[in-house]
Amino acid sequence: QVQLVESGGGSVQAGGSLRLSCTASGGTYNRNYMTWFRQAPGKEREGVACLGGGIPLYSDSVKGRFTISRDNAENTVALQMNSLKPEDTAMYYCAASRYGLASGQLLREYAYAYWGQGTQVTVSS
Repeated sequence: QVQLVESGGGSVQAGGSLRLSCTASGGTYNRNYMTWFRQAPGKEREGVACLGGGIPLYSDSVKGRFTISRDNAENTVALQMNSLKPEDTAMYYCAASRYGLASGQLLREYAYAYWGQGTQVTVSS
């Protein structure tokens, strides 16, 4: 069974930066299709950054501020978050797909079989 463990969350002031990491172990998953989602209180889970089979894809809300990357040797996917805003406050989850995905699926929750427990990010104004 695939296990995903997130780390790196915390509290930061607006304009600051955080780097999240997701380490995968066990089972079989597609390393090219791993994605970061987030969920704020009272809101639906939102896909924000995907490795996209080699071409990273970002939601409009984070484009230009967040960068997703992969460290193959460490089975780790990172999310560098810069210029953070209070509206970025959420629980951030790492997800992995078992298979390759079509472009329309990349930021869709239903496309991912494996999920981490999440790491909290809080941005204060």
